[in-house]
Amino acid sequence: MAAWLLVGAFVLLGTGSGSARAAENADPAQNSGSAEIARVLEALDQQSNFTGADFSAVMTMITQDPEKGLEKLVVRQFRRDAEDKFLLLIEEPSAQRGQGYLRDGESLWFYDPESRKFSHTSLKESFEGSDARNSDFAQSRLSDDYRVTAYEEGRLGQYDVYVIELEAVNSEVTYPYLKLWVTRESNLLLKSEDYSLTRRLMRTALFPSYARVGDSVVPKQMLFIDELVQGKRTQITLTQMSVDPLPPNVFTKAFVERVNR
Repeated sequence: MAAWLLVGAFVLLGTGSGSARAAENADPAQNSGSAEIARVLEALDQQSNFTGADFSAVMTMITQDPEKGLEKLVVRQFRRDAEDKFLLLIEEPSAQRGQGYLRDGESLWFYDPESRKFSHTSLKESFEGSDARNSDFAQSRLSDDYRVTAYEEGRLGQYDVYVIELEAVNSEVTYPYLKLWVTRESNLLLKSEDYSLTRRLMRTALFPSYARVGDSVVPKQMLFIDELVQGKRTQITLTQMSVDPLPPNVFTKAFVERVNR
């Protein structure tokens, strides 16, 4: 049985200010502060990933769109981080049942059961028109994909946090600039702001509650807010989380085709 680590949603209502410190040209060997922030990013990656186990869950996604109204998706999620694989199978609504997203290393395919065809897609793309991106369901690589440009100590609601500004070191990431609010005591990501190449705020993400699953700690609830379309947002809730081993054929095209027969 998973032990729940609840973080009250009220922590997301505001931040305190701190003393900002630039880290753009800092040498971690000479700057203990920068080295500490680098360790925070590594801890974020390590505790949220499943490098020694498989992971599965059911995701319920509610998207509020000012034009389309409320839309609900129920998605079964499978991950094998040790091999850089994931599978997302849509269970609801019935009109989309059987559609799937299969990642195997650098390749990501979308499967349409109506045409029975796979087509390439990208981790950067929106997941089914929601405010989540395909990359949100992959393992975390913050310490590999980004470098710290600035950081400060502050508060988010009742929590002492590090406020960390990041710049991508490669073009594979979905967002080239990030700003993170991470708890200083337990290295939990409470909030992120995602920016474009021109540093325009594209999305705000909130993580109000966490669950311990096996040796990892993952967000049980997520809220993605579209900063370009007023009133558009997506809430994701995870249930039935497990680290039980998955059959090796789960992450194959043949498996996706078979579940649709």
